[in-house]
Amino acid sequence: MAEIFSDPKIPWLPFALDRQLAQQHLASIFPGLQGIKKTELLRHKPGRRALIAYHLETDGVEGIILGKIRAKGTDYKSYGSQRALWENGFHGQSEDGLSVPKPLGIVEPWQMWLQRWVPGQPATELLITRPDLPEKIAALAHKIHSHSVPTTKTHTIATELQILGDRLREFSHQQPQWQTQIQHFIAQSEQLGEVLNKYPRPTTTIHRDFYPDQILVDGNHLWLVDLDLYCKGDPAVDLGNFIAHMTEYSLRTWGNPDALVRKEQILKTAFLAKQSPNNPHLSQAIDIYIILTLLRHIAISWRIPNRHHHIPALIELCGDRLLGMEAN
Repeated sequence: MAEIFSDPKIPWLPFALDRQLAQQHLASIFPGLQGIKKTELLRHKPGRRALIAYHLETDGVEGIILGKIRAKGTDYKSYGSQRALWENGFHGQSEDGLSVPKPLGIVEPWQMWLQRWVPGQPATELLITRPDLPEKIAALAHKIHSHSVPTTKTHTIATELQILGDRLREFSHQQPQWQTQIQHFIAQSEQLGEVLNKYPRPTTTIHRDFYPDQILVDGNHLWLVDLDLYCKGDPAVDLGNFIAHMTEYSLRTWGNPDALVRKEQILKTAFLAKQSPNNPHLSQAIDIYIILTLLRHIAISWRIPNRHHHIPALIELCGDRLLGMEAN
């Protein structure tokens, strides 16, 4: 459970955690609501967002729903996209076992939308022990790319490079001993962007934050969560992001970036097998987005104190990968 901090951007957060007030707001959405047994603040990024679990008793049956609060306003777009996906093949009883949690409603005064809690373990914990998992994850990625629902948000190569550059410059400002290396990385990332721009890039709907913790595994059922960044973009973004997270996790956990390399290869091969032959440069694009994501992890690791000591190894890995890309 997250610690509750005073948040001027979300001043109503204590009210949203109050059982009696929450029951008043949720009763209109859940007519059979008999009571709220418990509220839990699961995540809180002050000034930005919060995630609350409500343990409900409805018609004698206990259940959990999640409330997602966004400080800058109710996220109607994410709610609408997730509802459309639920109604377009991603419902809980989908035959392929690939789903998103069911959206349930909106609580306007708290800038919060609700979704059903779903069971499962994060895929991160199971990638080693479940040999079937990489292929199922490839199928999930392909499904999110091919079952498009309308979205006005777009993620481009230029956007990717802008975000990366901003994060790396912020890191080098705080850690000036790495400034020369980071400036070199930014220049090399822009060169990789030019490689991507040489060929027409396909555009599909993408998750845009696709990594192992965003997939909950419940037996043979996969639940894809946190679609807040769902948009139009290059499908290589999702695969590159996912594989880079596996590589970074391997480096951080075992000191070996190749500990999950076989799983990474299976995932990529299974994904490419589902793609159109009209996209011959997709494999190269995935490799580029893997490197761009690994570079972004330098800044991510700086924001998480217990990862600080992994940064030198991560910088070395990024340097090696960039050299390898230049050699190819």
